[in-house]
This record gives sequence, structure tokens and C-alpha cells, in this order.
Amino acid sequence: MAAETSMTFIIALYVFMLAAFTGYVVISRVPSILHTPLMSGSNFIHGIVVVGALDALFTATSLPAQIIGFIGVFLGAGNVMGGYVVTDRMLAMFRPSQKDNAKKGQS
Repeated sequence: MAAETSMTFIIALYVFMLAAFTGYVVISRVPSILHTPLMSGSNFIHGIVVVGALDALFTATSLPAQIIGFIGVFLGAGNVMGGYVVTDRMLAMFRPSQKDNAKKGQS
């Protein structure tokens, strides 16, 4: 039983390390000019993280697991909110300013 548990941990650690390395390589190769539009377009991924954290929170049976689940929900929700704030700021750059509209009306 103990050998099976340690092997499961090693496999989980391997998958985590592989995912972290792959994420780093993929994100580091995105040009900075594309980073904001790509991240704002992928807010649904952050929503999936929140759903996973909610599942972890609701199925937790011990206090430490509940605390970790709550922190996951809190950070995931903050990530979603931040993504929408960045999207709004990015889209605001493409809106005409109020000064431009006032000048057009006076001419």
C-alpha cells in the first residue's frame, strides 16, 4: 500500500513538473505585444480553475483541505477579475476619447 502511494505521488509530481515547464516555455515565447490580448481572451480557463477549486473546497473533509480549497477559490476568482480588468483597459485604448468627440462636435 505504501509503495503504491509513493508511486502515485511521484507520478503526480512528474506531471506537475512537466506542466510547469511546458507552461513556462509556451508563455516565454509569446511576444509581449500579443500577451495581453491572448490572456484576456483566455479568461474562461481561469473560470475552470475556479470550478476546480470549488470542487476541492466542497469535497474537503479536513480543516487544512478546506483552507487550501478556500485559498484556491479566492486566488482563482481574483485571477478572473484581473483578467476582465485587463481586457477592459485594453479595449479602452481603442475607444475614441471624450476630447476627440468634443472637437468633432465644435467643427
